[in-house]
Order: sequence, then C-alpha cells, then structure tokens
Amino acid sequence: MAASELYTKYARVWIPDPEEVWKSAELLKDYKQGDKVIQLRLEEGKDLEYCLDPKTKELPPLRNPDILVGENDLTALSYLHEPAVLHNLKVRFIDSKLIYTYCGIVLVAINPYEQLPIYGEDIINAYSGQNMGDMDPHIFAVAEEAYKQMARDERNQSIIVSGESGAGKTVSAKYAMRYFATVSGSASEANVEEKVLASNPIMESIGNAKTTRNDNSSRFGKYIEIGFDKRYRIIGANMRTYLLEKSRVVFQAEEERNYHIFYQLCASAALPEFKTLRLGNANYFHYTKQGGSPVIDGIDDAKEMAHTRQACTLLGISDSHQMGIFRILAGILHLGNVGFTSRDADSCTIPHKHEPLTIFCDLMGVEYQEMSHWLCHRKLATASETYIKPISKLQAINARDALAKHIYANLFNWIVDHVNKALHSTVKQHSFIGVLDIYGFETFEINSFEQFCINYANEKLQQQFNMHVFKLEQEEYMKEQIPWTLIDFYDNQPCINLIEAKLGILDLLDEECKMPKGSDDSWAQKLYNTHLKKCALFEKPRMSNKAFIIQHFADKVEYQCEGFLEKNKDTVYDEQIKVLKSSKFKMLSELFQDEKTPSPTSATPSGRTLLSRTAVKPAKARPGQANKEHKKTVGHQFRNSLHLLMETLNATTPHYVRCIKPNDFKFPFTFDEKRAVQQLRACGVLETIRISAAGFPSRWTYQEFFSRYRVLMKQKDVLSDRKQTCKNLLEKLILDKDKYQFGKTKIFFRAGQVAYLEKIRADKLRVACIRIQKTIRGWLMRKKYLRMRKAAITVQRYVRGYQARCYAKFLRRTRAAILIQKFQRMYVVRKRYHLMRAATIVLQSHLRGYIARNKYQRMLREHKAIIIQKRVRGWLARVRYRRSLKAIVYLQCCYRRMMAKRELKKLKIEARSVERYKKLNIGMENKIMQLQRKVDEQSKDYKSLLEKLTSLETTYNTETEKLRSDVERLRMSEEEAKNAMNRVNMLQEEITKLRKELHQTQSEKKTIEEWADKYKQETEQLLSELKEQNTLLKKEKEELNRHIHDQAKEMTETMEKKLVEETKQLELDLNDERLRYQNLLNEFSRLEERYDDLRDEVNLMVSIPKPGHKRTDSTHSSNESEYTFSSEITEMEDLPLRMEEPSEKKAPLDMSLFLKLQKRVTELEQEKQSLQDELDRKEEQALRTKTREEEERPPMRGAELEYESLKRQELESENKKLKNELNELQKALLEKSSPEVTAPGSPAYRVLLDQLTSVSEELDVRKEEVLILRSQLVSQKEAIQPKNTMTDSTILLEDVQKMKDKGEIAQAYIGLKETNRQSLQDYHMLNEDGELWLVYEGLKQTNRLLESQLQSQKKSHDNELEALRGEIQSLKEENNRQQQLLAQNLQLPPEARIEASLQHEITRLTNENLFYEELYADDPMKYQSYRISLYKRMIDLMEQLEKQDKTVRKLKKQLKVFAKKIGELEVGQMENISPGQIIDEPIRPVNIPRKEKDFQGMLEYKKDDEPKLVKNLILDLKPRGVAVNLIPGLPAYILFMCVRHADYLNDDQKVRSLLTSTINGIKKVLKKRGDDFEMVSFWLSNTCRFLHCLKQYSGEEGFMKHNTPRQNDHCLTNFDLAEYRQVLSDLAIQIYQQLVRVLENILQPMIVSGMLEHETIQGVSGVKPPGLRKRTSSIADEGTYTLDSIIRQLNTFHSVMCQHGMDPELIKQVVKQTFYITGAVTLNNLLLRKDMCSWSKGMQIRYNVSQLEEWLRDKNLMNSGAKETLEPLIQAAQLLQVKKKTDEDAEAICSMCNALTTAQIVKVLNLYTPVNEFEERVSISFIRTIQMRLRDRKDSPQLLMDAKHIFPVTFPFNPSSLALETIQIPASLGLAFISRV
Repeated sequence: MAASELYTKYARVWIPDPEEVWKSAELLKDYKQGDKVIQLRLEEGKDLEYCLDPKTKELPPLRNPDILVGENDLTALSYLHEPAVLHNLKVRFIDSKLIYTYCGIVLVAINPYEQLPIYGEDIINAYSGQNMGDMDPHIFAVAEEAYKQMARDERNQSIIVSGESGAGKTVSAKYAMRYFATVSGSASEANVEEKVLASNPIMESIGNAKTTRNDNSSRFGKYIEIGFDKRYRIIGANMRTYLLEKSRVVFQAEEERNYHIFYQLCASAALPEFKTLRLGNANYFHYTKQGGSPVIDGIDDAKEMAHTRQACTLLGISDSHQMGIFRILAGILHLGNVGFTSRDADSCTIPHKHEPLTIFCDLMGVEYQEMSHWLCHRKLATASETYIKPISKLQAINARDALAKHIYANLFNWIVDHVNKALHSTVKQHSFIGVLDIYGFETFEINSFEQFCINYANEKLQQQFNMHVFKLEQEEYMKEQIPWTLIDFYDNQPCINLIEAKLGILDLLDEECKMPKGSDDSWAQKLYNTHLKKCALFEKPRMSNKAFIIQHFADKVEYQCEGFLEKNKDTVYDEQIKVLKSSKFKMLSELFQDEKTPSPTSATPSGRTLLSRTAVKPAKARPGQANKEHKKTVGHQFRNSLHLLMETLNATTPHYVRCIKPNDFKFPFTFDEKRAVQQLRACGVLETIRISAAGFPSRWTYQEFFSRYRVLMKQKDVLSDRKQTCKNLLEKLILDKDKYQFGKTKIFFRAGQVAYLEKIRADKLRVACIRIQKTIRGWLMRKKYLRMRKAAITVQRYVRGYQARCYAKFLRRTRAAILIQKFQRMYVVRKRYHLMRAATIVLQSHLRGYIARNKYQRMLREHKAIIIQKRVRGWLARVRYRRSLKAIVYLQCCYRRMMAKRELKKLKIEARSVERYKKLNIGMENKIMQLQRKVDEQSKDYKSLLEKLTSLETTYNTETEKLRSDVERLRMSEEEAKNAMNRVNMLQEEITKLRKELHQTQSEKKTIEEWADKYKQETEQLLSELKEQNTLLKKEKEELNRHIHDQAKEMTETMEKKLVEETKQLELDLNDERLRYQNLLNEFSRLEERYDDLRDEVNLMVSIPKPGHKRTDSTHSSNESEYTFSSEITEMEDLPLRMEEPSEKKAPLDMSLFLKLQKRVTELEQEKQSLQDELDRKEEQALRTKTREEEERPPMRGAELEYESLKRQELESENKKLKNELNELQKALLEKSSPEVTAPGSPAYRVLLDQLTSVSEELDVRKEEVLILRSQLVSQKEAIQPKNTMTDSTILLEDVQKMKDKGEIAQAYIGLKETNRQSLQDYHMLNEDGELWLVYEGLKQTNRLLESQLQSQKKSHDNELEALRGEIQSLKEENNRQQQLLAQNLQLPPEARIEASLQHEITRLTNENLFYEELYADDPMKYQSYRISLYKRMIDLMEQLEKQDKTVRKLKKQLKVFAKKIGELEVGQMENISPGQIIDEPIRPVNIPRKEKDFQGMLEYKKDDEPKLVKNLILDLKPRGVAVNLIPGLPAYILFMCVRHADYLNDDQKVRSLLTSTINGIKKVLKKRGDDFEMVSFWLSNTCRFLHCLKQYSGEEGFMKHNTPRQNDHCLTNFDLAEYRQVLSDLAIQIYQQLVRVLENILQPMIVSGMLEHETIQGVSGVKPPGLRKRTSSIADEGTYTLDSIIRQLNTFHSVMCQHGMDPELIKQVVKQTFYITGAVTLNNLLLRKDMCSWSKGMQIRYNVSQLEEWLRDKNLMNSGAKETLEPLIQAAQLLQVKKKTDEDAEAICSMCNALTTAQIVKVLNLYTPVNEFEERVSISFIRTIQMRLRDRKDSPQLLMDAKHIFPVTFPFNPSSLALETIQIPASLGLAFISRV
C-alpha cells in the first residue's frame, strides 16, 4: 500500500513545533496526490493549514495507533521516526513512571531525579535467569543478558554507559556492578564482590564533583573489567581511567564544587586524627570556595568521609596510607592559599614565613626556602649554560596551580593503582565483563580542548555502535534467508579521519606544540589552510579567525582555539618536582618515583589528562626511551588509549545503555522535549531507529501473526500450514510485495505496514463492534419498549378498573331497586302460589297413594315367582356338576398313579448314588435352618402379640376402673342433691330472718361508708405520694443498674479485646521467634556443611594417609554437640594419628591460634553467666504474667518461647564461633606458602591439636555444667512454689478465720503480698556471692549418694533376676509336663479325656495349695487372701463347666437328629454298593497348632551391627520401594523399636550412639541427595514419625491420651529423651526447609510460563506487535510449561508425600508454602512486565487461580491456608479487570485490594496496557486519587513480595495406632541380624 493512501480523514500526524518540538494533529479531509496544503486540527481544537515543502513534498510523519504507545521496545512501533520515539519515551516516563525503554539493542535510561524502589535484592532475584525480552526494560536485564552471553558464548562482554553529565551514567554503571556482585558471588572467601562495590565510593570521592547539571558528576571516564573464573564467579576486577578533569582542582565555576574529597576532609577536620592537618571550613580555602556552593542539599560530607575511609579499609589501604592521602590532599588545599606579591612586572616574592606555605611544607616534608624559591623562579637551560629567571605574579600563580593539579593527578593515579592491586586476583581469569562509564557528546557556548577530546571519543564509540547495529541487522536477514539489500547508514569515518588521520587536527596540534614559537593562532591558520574547502565536515566561523567548526554525527560544534596548545602540552616545572622528590614524606616521593623530568617546553596547568591502565605493568623501558615517552602530548596519549579501548570493545560483545537527562533543573519526573531530542540525536538512538526503519523493522513469527490477524481471515482461509495461511492473507491485504518478506520463521514488514494492518484489523473489529452494539441496542430498546408497554397496560388497567368500579356501583344500585321490586312482587305471587299449592298437594297425595298400593301388589307376586324358579334351577345345576366332577377325579387318579410309578423308579435309581444323598443332606440342612428361622420369627411374633395383649389388658383395666369411679361419683352426687334440698328449705327460713337484720345494718352501713370515704381519700393521697417516691427510686435503681451493667460490659469488652490482642501478639511473637529460630537453624546447617567441606578440603590438602588406614568422615550437628561429647573428642584425638612427621615452622601461628581458642573458655564462662541472668529474667517475667494469662493462654507457650529464645542465643553464639574458627583456619592456610609449615605431624602441630582437644573437653564440661545448673534451677523453682503455696494457703485460712474486721483482712493481705514479693526478690538474688557454685557442689554430693543407691539397687536387682530365672525354669518344666499330658489325653476316648483333664487340674491345684501353704506359713493374712482368690477361681471354673455342659447337651441332640437322617440315607445307599467298592481311607494325623510368641515390640541388635543398621536402613535405602511395598514410616518404627530395646537394657551408651548415628546418617543422606524430592520427603516423614514415637512412648501423660493399654506398656522406662526430641525437631525443621528449596527449584521454571504466559483460555488475550527484544510466545510449544504442568507437578508432590505417610498437617504446611511461592513469583513477574498488565491477562490469571483452588478442593486442602496466600495475586487480577474511572471505582479498589501494598496497586495501574483499541488507559488523575486515598495506609514500601520467605513450620503431635508388636521386618531391607523381642 502506498504511504500517501494512509493520509485519510481522521488520520493523525506529527507536525514540527518550536516549543514542544512535535505536536499531534488530525487530518480533516483525505490527502490527494499533488495537494500542497493539508487541512489539520490540533489536539486543543484549533484548525491549521500545513504547507508541504515544495521541493521535497515530504508529508508529515504519521502517528502510531494508541495501542502501540508506551511499548517497552521502540522498534515495536510501526512508524519509526523522531516524534514517535519522543512521544513513546514521554508517555512511559511521565504517565507510567518507567525510566527504562529498549530501542533495539540499546537501553534508554532517563534520570528520574528521585529514588525509586526498583533496585533492591528482590528485583535482582526477579531478573536473575530471565530472558532479556521476558521482563520490562531494566539495567538489571542488560546485566543479566551480558552475564548469560558470557557463560553461553564463552565470549567477553562490555556494557557501554554513555550520556550527558547528570544523566545517570555513574548510577547505572554502579547498579550493573551490584547486579554482577549479587548474582555471581565470589569464588573465594575474600568477598571480592564487596571490594568491587567498595571501589565506587572511593572513586566518587576523588573523581566526582558537583556541577550545575549534576550533584555527583563523574569528571573522568572509567572502564572496569570484572573478572570471572570458569564457574563464572567474581574473582577480581581492574579499572582504567580516562581524562581526569585536573583543572577543577584549581578552578570551579559558579554554583559548582571541587572534588568531594576536599569537602569531606573539611567536614571531618574536628576529628582527633585530623588535627595535624590544620584544616578548617571549606570557605577558608581558595580551591574550595570559588564556586560559592560548598554544601549539597541532603548530603552529609562527614558521613561520606566515614564511608570513604571504610571502603579504603575494605580494599586493603592501610590507616597509614589513608592518613598519607589525606595529608597530601590537605597540602594541596593549603598550597592554594599561598599568595604572591609583585616586586616588578617580571618578578614576585612570597612573604616571609607565609603560614599557608609553611603548613604545606610541613605536611609535604620539604624545605620552606627551596619551595618558596622555585615557586617564584624557573630554570632555563641552553646548549652551554643554565639560567635562573624570576617569573611574574601571574606566571607564579599558574605554576602553583599546575603543581597542585600535577600532585592531585599523581595521587589519583596512585589510588587507582592500589584499588586495582586490591581487586587483582591470583586465580586465572577465564572471562570478564567490562563496564564503560564515559562522558557523552558535549556542546557548550565555549568549547575547548576537553570537549574536543570528549566528542572525538564519542565519534569512535558511535562508529563502533553503528557497525554493531548494522552487523546485527545483517545477521538477522541472513538467518531468516531473506534478500539482503544494503542499508544506507551514517558512517562517521570521514569525521574520525579529520581528527586522527595524517595531517589531521591532532597531528597539526602536536606539530605546532613542537614548534618553539608555536601559538594557537598559527595552529588555526594551519587548520584553515589544510582542511577548509577540502573537507565538507570542517568549516570556519564567519566572525572569528580563532575558531573552527566540525560537523559531528550529533551536531555541529564550534571550538575556540585559545588554550589548545597549552592544554595539549600539560607540564609542570622540573625544579618544583625535584623539591617534592626530595621530600622526607615517603608516600609523596612514591608518587613521583617513576616520573622522569618533564620538558620545560611542554604544556599548561589546565585541562584533562589521560591516565593509562594502571593495573598492567609496562615493559622495561629501553635507555633513552623514557624522555621520548614522556614528551608525548595529551592528545597523542588520549588517541593511543582510545585505540586500546576500541580494541577491547571490538573483542567483546557490546551492550549499550544511553542515559538521558530529562531537564536541566533536576525536577523529578519532568520531561523537557527539547533537551531530550537533543540528547537522543547525540547518543545514537535515532540513528538506531533510522537503520531499523531503512530495512524491515517490524517482525512477526507466523504463529503470532496468525493469532493477531485471525479476525481478518475467513474460515475457509485457515489452513493447517500457518506459513501458507499468512502468505495468502498478506497477498490479499498488501499488494506491493516489496513491503514485506517471508523468512524461515518470521514475516518482515517495512515501516508503516503494521500500522496499516492494525488499521484494517481495527476497522474489522469496529464493524463487528457496531454490529454487536446494534444488536445490544436493539435488545435494550426492545426491553425499554416492553417496559413502557407494561407501564401503559398497568395505567390502562387502573383506569379501566376505576371505570368498572363506577359501573359496578351503578349496577348495584339498579340491582337493589330491582331486588326490592322483586321481593314485593314475589310476596304477592307467593301468597297466591301457596294457596294453589296446598290444594294441589291434597289431590296429589290421594292419587299417588292409590297408584302405589297397586304397584306394590304387582311386585309382590313377581318376587314369589322368581324364588320358586331359583330353587329349581339350582338343584338341576348341582346334579349336573356332581356327575362331571366324579368323572374328572377318576381320570386324575389314573394319571397320577401312572406318573407316581415312574417317579418311584427314578427315586430308587437316584437313592443309590452318593450325590443324591449329599443333595438331600444339603436340602435337609437348609430346611432345618429355615424351620429354625421360622420358629425364631414365630417366637418373635408371639412375643410381640403377647406384649400387645398385655398392653390391651392394662388399658382395659384402667378404663373399667375409671368407669367404676365415675359411677360411684354419680351416686355420691345424688345423695348430696337430696341433702341440698333439705338445706334449701332451712336456708329460706334463715333468709327471712336475715332480711330483717339487713334493714338494720343498712342504716349502720351508711354511716360507716361516709367515714370510709374520708379514710379512703386520705389513704389514696398517701399511696400516690408513696408511689411517686417508689417510681423515682426505681428509676434511680434502673439507672444505677444500667450504669453498672454498661461499666461491666465495657470492662469485659476491653478485657476481652486486651486478651485477644495479647494472645495475637503472643502468637505473632511466637511465630517470629520460630521463624528466627528456624532461620538460625538454616544458617547453622549451612555453616556446618561449609565447615565440613572446608575440613575435608584441609585434610585432603595437608594430610597423607598411612597405608592400610582409611579416614571416615564425621558429620555431627551443632545440636548434638551438647550430648555427643565422646564422638567429637575421639575424632579430635584420632586426628593427630593421621598426620605425618614434618618441620617446626608453624609454631608461632599455632600458638596465636591456640591463644584465641583459649579465649573461648572465658567466653563460655561469660555466656554461662549471661544465660543464667537471662534465665532469671525470663522466670521473673513468667511469674509476673502467670496470674494474668493462666486461664487464657496455653501453659506451654511461655516455656516454648523461653526455650526457643535460649536455644536461639546458643545457636547465635555457636554460629559466631564457627565463623571465627573458619576465618582463622582460612587465614592460617592462606598465609602459609611453604608445604613444610602446613605439614601434619610436626611437634607444633601436635601441640596445637592437643590443645584443641583439651579446649573441646573443657568446652563440653562447661556445657554440662550449664545444663545441670539450668535443670537444678528449674527443679528448685518447682519445689519452692508448691511448698510456699501450701504453707501460705493454710496460714492465710487460719488468720482469716480469726480476723473479723475488713480493715484487718486488707492489711494482712497487703503484708502477705509484700512478703511474697520480698521472697521473690530474694529468690532472684540467689546467684549472688557464688551461691550457684555451692549448688553445684551440693549436686556433686547428691550424685555420689545416688551412685551408691544405684549400686545397692543393682545388687537387689541381680538377686531378683536370679529368682526370676529359677521361676522361669520351673515354668518351663511345668509346660513340658502339660504338653505330655495333653498328648496323652488326645489318645484317650472323649469321655475319658474330660475325666483325665479334671483329675490333672485337681492334682495341680492341690500341689499349688500345698506349695502356697508352705510359702505363706509365716504370714496367715497372705495365705487367707490366697485362699479367697482360689475359691473365686474355683467358682468361676464351675460356672464355665455348667455352661459347657449345656452346650454339649444341645450339640448331642442335634448330632442325634443328624445321625438318624444320615443313617437312613446310608442304608439306602449301601444297598446299591458292593463290598468290593469299599476302600479303607487312611486317617489323617491331627496337627496341634503352637501358640505364637507374645512379642514386646522391641528389636534386638548387637553393638557391632549398628553401622550396618544405619547403612542398610538409612544410607542405602531407596524411598520408592519402601513407599510402594511397605507400611509408611517403617524405618522410623524400626529405629524406635531398637531404641526401646536399648532403653529396656538400660544401656545409655547404646541409646546415645544409636540416636547420634541415626541423625548423622539422615544428614549424610540428605547432603548427598538433597535435590531429590522423594528422598527429602521420605526422610521428613520418617523423622517426624520417629519424633512422634519418642513423644508417644515417652511416658508423659500429655502424649499418652490416645494410647491403647498395650501401647502404654511399651513406654520407655529408663531414659528421658526430651533433649533428643528437640534435636530431632531441629533436624525436621532443616529437612522441611530443604524440601521447600527443592520444591521451589522444581516449580520456579514452571510458574511464570504456566501462570502468566500460557493462554489457558485460547483467544482471550491478543498478541501485540513485538519489538527486537521479542518475548516468549504465549502459544504453548512442546518445551513450554502450562498450567497443567504445574497441576501435574503438584499432584506428584502430593502423591509422594501421601505415599511416604507424611502427617496431614505437615502436608498442609507444605502446600501452603508451595502456593505462596507460586503466588509471589507470579505477582512479582506481573509487577515487572508491562505487557502482562491487561484486562485479558487478568481473566487468564483468575482462571488459573480457580484451577488451583479446584485442585485444593479435590485434595481436601481448602483449610490449609494455601488459598489465602494467593489473595494478593487474586486482587491484582481483579484490579486489572475492574473499572478504573470514577471516584467510586477508586473507593472500590481501595477496599478490595487490602492484601496489596500501595506501591503494588500504583505499579499495576501504571503498567496497565490496553491490548485492543477499545480499552482505555488509566488516567494519571485516577492514579493520584488512589494514592491520596491510600496515603494513610501503613504498609511496606517494598514493591515485590519476598518469594524466598518460608513460613515457620510446626509439627503437631500425631500418635500412631499401629501396634509395635505387629510390625514385621521384610527381608528386602537386609536386616536379618535384628531379632524381634
């Protein structure tokens, strides 16, 4: 498609603008070929006519679609031109706050002038191992790409950082080096990466300064080579520097500063070590006050000085050398204050005893007279004589400044040399990565020699950059096999030739410098004569004869010739240098010792000078060569060093970082378009764009193109071959075939074609959207119409209802009138009708009676006739039926007789066979069973009926009783009625009497009523008053009650809240303590492994094994050091036996090391004392909080906290000591060079080892003492508390009973409280005056007593053992006798067996009776109890015998019945069997089963078999076979059963040895195969099971609740293994952490691909046009991971853990940790990838999370807390999908995203990128609204989640129901030497 065809109506273009550089406008009508004017409308609504250039007729550049704006890579833009690049950078920088952008192979970095949280270690870990295109642009991505290419391609790399001053070059280079230091680590323990980073503050202090553009501007260029070994770990570094700006030492412009180091010195002048330097304020010195800005805002120079000194110390610069450096720098400052007075025009002097010069001479160690003389004079040498000539004041000042600059330059060189020495490595360097931090293109109003050199260097770098870009483009085209057309790009070789070629600018400058009367003017004339009008790049200004113009690649620059010659010469007077060389100050003379006498005719005091590569030692100079080398000019040296740099860069793979300065005022996130365009043109970014745009800048893979533009195809156009499908589509859409090319894997497009395709796609989608809108709007209108219609119908209904009601009222009135008329008329008619009806009825009755009587007579006659007919017909039918029935019965009898005869024959035949007999027998048995079942059922029915009958009888009886009672009650009522009648008569008589009395009382009543009314009124008044008072009192009472209730409620609520908060805080503290403790364990295990590895390496290096002797490794854990003392001591004792005899040169070092180790004993004593104090403090805290938290908090929590904190302190001290030991051993090995010194077996070496063993023994003794003291204190505390409570409680009760007054009780309570507090304080003062030592002595005496008691108990135990052995022997004999009797009884008949057994039992009982009579002859009470138990036993036996007799009788009856039936069958069967067929069958002998032995759940093994046990059960065991074939946790059960047996034998050595070997074996296996998930999971589950077994069978009540009685019998009896349980718990924690690391390593490559990149729901997320840094495709290839891969891996993890029998709670914790890693890694990548922040990707993430939740439901793990760990990811996905426009949306987002931090929410909103044109970007105002609403939220400022975080693990007690005695040991384990007990 032609470019002009794109200029249609509404197309957007860029037009030039003087203010904003480029402005956006919109076409108002289509452009036609030949138009000279384009009608445009600006964004602010202003119409404009844009005139085209009549010569070029070039159209304004088109604007990219909004969907492409803000891309990570500028090459992804369809239209590649300057305005598009500028707009894209501005949108990313201002709107999205993104400072990094790719431009092909270049990383564009814009200085934000603000600290951003994007450089932390979490960001480094996120970028580590990622492809460069898979993450958002970052300096870390470039560093990672360089690191990966170095490892992959075996080629050195370079990172070239360039830009203006203040653009951020130094910071970018610093972050790149930090990335290498963090990712690669160091190959040795010398911390080389720290030294590399420590070189930055040193170089910044001596090479950086404040300028008007930058507060920390690098005033020199540097190239740092970071060296790596074969394993790509940092081994060293080397630095080269270029063009130090020496002139800044003596002159600074307004608002600028000198180098930072001078101000740091002045700020630290008050330090005592700096008193001799006689420094003061920076405004006092001439060299630091010229700029007028000695302070930088936000910078503390004193602190920076401390950092600089610390860095110098780290890099090995000694304190004396540091003070020497500061002394020289102070001398330079004082030299600047030296003043001169003029004697005449040609001479000057220095005042006598001038203070600044005196201080300078004192600091430099030179003579005052000589220095003052040569500062005012110079020496001139001719061919024959030498003259001393005075110089003028101006010349003297220049000479002073030149000397200061020369001293500073040499000092700078010396420091760089020492830094390189410190970074130099003795290991051979395999490869390196160079970081070039060099100045960018510079152009000012006045440009001099410095700018010329800088721009010359940039021309060389730009040439190298252009060639590299061109080469990459060519390689890409050749790789894809598309036609290669030469791309025309700017070649700056002519400009380079103009500068450096023969008779170039530098050559003419050097030639002019050699001339005796050379000047800047003559050099300018030579330039004009040589190059003007001959070279197009060289021009002469119109108004000047002392300047020239060079057309550089970036811009034209005018250089002023003034000062070029002097700056190129750069010389100091020889006499001044000689004075400095003769200095008594050794370091000053070192600065000038290699320097030869400079020529007096060379150069000037100002300008930059080159420092060559200081780390590379030069070859020995030939005689006479030194002066020649020294006479080289600055330009010549710079050219040579630049050639060396270019050779280095050309030999490496370059990576480019272009730093851009967004504004000149250092405002954060402010973008100045003019300055940005100027720098983009200067740094080569636009040239890269132009080269890309000249070819095929847009590149798509076929799959991506198909996914993006599938909407432009019809179904018939889609073929199986994606390549052919894309070809067919492009041939239809783009007719010009030159606009695209088909490669092997990609489609290449010319500039603008992707925008055209996007336009077609957008139009197609717009049409589809219009159709969707049309349909939806139609549906909405139909819905609206139906709603309106429904409303109209409703209104009509109500109106019609009203009308109908009115009409109904009219009808009712009419009907009422009619009704009245009707009733009136009806009355008249009814009256007449009744008369007529009465007459008619009389007539009808008579007539109907007559008719009825006649009808009745007729019916009676018919009925009698029918009865006669019925009888006759019945008799006839019965006669006929009897006749036919008789015939039928006769026929049936004949037939049945015949069939019976046949059946009889068959039965006789069948009766003769055995099978028939069996069938009948089976049938009979079944019938018997059925009958028995029927009888049972009938008995049940009978019982139920009987129950019903009894219930009915009871109800009947109750009813009859009720009726009887009612009858009696009625009788009584009758009698009462009679009596009542009599009483009525009597009452009537009395009534008459009472009437008379009534008249009398009525009169009396009137009087009484009058009096009562008065009294009533008075009482009513009184009552009303009382009621009012009562109501008032009630109200007051209610108010008081309510107030009390509210107060109580508030108090309870506050107490509950406090309780909840305290419990939460305690739980958090406990989790934090656990986490710290587990992290310490992890660190300790790492140090332990490192220590073991180093020890093995040392042994391999220094030991020569004797023949026939093989050393065995020992891997003891730190926790075992408290328990396994003997193994460590023997190991230390065996060590000298393995050494050989040597020389005695190691004695001094060993003695110093021994003295250090001796300090360890004192440290341990101090540690013991600190632990004791800590223990006292913890006990005091526990006593204070015990009363308050006793009911709410679990009792074991405080103890856990105390124990874990103590354990943590011990581990920390052990870690520190191990580190110290490692460092000392390492230093000892590194410092010794001769093999004789390190040879083992020397006397000094043996002495050292003996001392080590003694120290370790003393250490173990100290640890034992600490443990004993702890246990003693705890026991004393437990003993004192109950005693005090018991005595106090009894006394208190007695005293309270005696007291009667409340005051006495209160005073007694206060006194008791004070006494308790005093006793508590006294108790805590126990340790004063050495009371602990007395306790220790007492413990020793008690131990001796216990040993004596133990010996006596052992003797009694031996006696009892002998007695028990005798009883066992007698029981064995009894058992043999019983077996003989049983064998005899079996040979007797059944009746005789019972009698014989009874006789035998009687004899046995009598023997026992006699035996016990003799035994208890002395004790009749025991004998009586024995007789009672014997009688009870006999009664039980009799009852059992009766029961057995009953059952025997029943069985005999059944046998008789069966015997009869079988006999009948046998008779019938034997009749058919001949005698010859009967064969005698042999009688099978009866096997007597032997009763199995009752095992005790123990395993016995020999002490010598312990290594074999550990080898077969731990070291050589394969988890897969055990998990599939055997019970889970079998190794743990076997080990515990072995421990039980050792406990049963009371062998403490065996227990200790077995447990130690077990723990060491598990550690060894996991160290060997620590990356195998099955192995780690297997031993985690077995370690936990072993730990649970130790708890379950410990004998503690808390662990025995779920045990069976048999399991309680198996508890340990002799040893308390609580300490070993803690060791195993620590081991389990280490294994768990190792398991998490293995999980993370397996899942890490899958998470990003499966959760983010892969399209689980196909077609939802569109593919945007990719750039050069193409991302991984979201289409699943064979090698990519999907969500199914993650779920399959999770299933594998879960099945493996379940197979290994891991505890369910532990599985939940593992799953929670796994889901946390998944969520954290996914969210971190989402926050670092702009292309993933879209609406469709949010839907994909939510779907993936729902799949993970479904997996949790399937595995019943929803309550594991794993779902909650995904909450940040879920909320981020929701944030991508919610509406983001109004304030209500902002409020909803703030309430919804409570699991995300403010930084994360803002980052997601900034990164949100529409995939289609119909989505809208998030406005800046909306993001500001979110920030304002979230400003009060207190959360972490960290952007990324800590993916390495491991939750603290707990091991809840999980007892096993498996009985130990039932466990069988399979032969496959090879444990035949173990026997069950």
